[in-house]
Amino acid sequence: MNAALFEALETLEKTKGIPVDYMLEKIEAALVSAFKKEYGSASVRVDINKAKKDVKVYRRRTVVEEVVDPKSEISYEDAQAISRRYELGSVVENEIKTKDFGRISAQTAKQVIVQGIREAEKDNIAREYERKKEEVISAIVNKRDDSTGDVWVDTGTSDVILPKSEQIPGEELYVGDRIRVFVTEVTRDTENTPLVTLSRTAPAMIKRMFETDIPEITDGTVIVKGIAREAGSRTKIAVLSRDADVDAVGACIGNRGSRIAAIVEELRGEKIDVIEFSEHPEEFIAAALSPATVLEVEFDGERTSCVHVAGDQLSLAIGKEGQNVRLAAKLTGCKIDIKGTKEIR
Repeated sequence: MNAALFEALETLEKTKGIPVDYMLEKIEAALVSAFKKEYGSASVRVDINKAKKDVKVYRRRTVVEEVVDPKSEISYEDAQAISRRYELGSVVENEIKTKDFGRISAQTAKQVIVQGIREAEKDNIAREYERKKEEVISAIVNKRDDSTGDVWVDTGTSDVILPKSEQIPGEELYVGDRIRVFVTEVTRDTENTPLVTLSRTAPAMIKRMFETDIPEITDGTVIVKGIAREAGSRTKIAVLSRDADVDAVGACIGNRGSRIAAIVEELRGEKIDVIEFSEHPEEFIAAALSPATVLEVEFDGERTSCVHVAGDQLSLAIGKEGQNVRLAAKLTGCKIDIKGTKEIR
């Protein structure tokens, strides 16, 4: 029986990652609970021997002259009958077979063990997500609420809700869809249950996708300096090369756009402008207004600039509903005022 118990615990550790020592603590607590249920206030000692794969339960009673509580005390005469070595104040132990526990006591022990397994599983899941925080992970949609658009995804660790508000605007996700999601937050409630927040709209998601999908960014040759995103529509990402022989923008886009195409496809066609970062504000601002061509940038040395473009570039620089200039401002951290054609001297 005991050997089988230890084998089961070892299997549990291998399959669910719940340590044997953790479960032995829970088993000890369960046996104590079962004993208390059976014998009330009596003292108990649980002896777990991992080497021998043995578990024993001992009832403990104190030797007294006059017994008041028979559950926790034994008379001197009765103790002497067991062994002459017992004196007043000594503790007499006798083994209690767990099979002698009643049904209610056994049920109490079972509940303690089951609860221990659940707590360990919750802790394992929480720690797994904590390792994945601020990472992009793959998931499969396995449930959808048609009334709200919310979906539940299987991340390989557990099922987590991806609210409609965190989905890319305009996308429709259905059961069986394979998607990538960004783990934005991981907390635990009062019962240690992991609370995981997933997103497909967070700007940091695109940053992490570039960091994992573009080899030159992964190895540190190219670094991401900033990102501005309006999910489902357009993103601007600024990159800088640490190697003069490596073109930062070209590395991100890839041959004929092959590298960035995979990211764009995952984001349901969201446009991505890859911008070369510059320490010179005028150059950075001009690049950030891509795809528009800029004639001149007047920078006040603080956080405001006046940008001049040709008349036929004005609407392109501003963008639909001001999106292009708005994202450029977010990316550069500068207020940008765009003006039409100006004679450049």
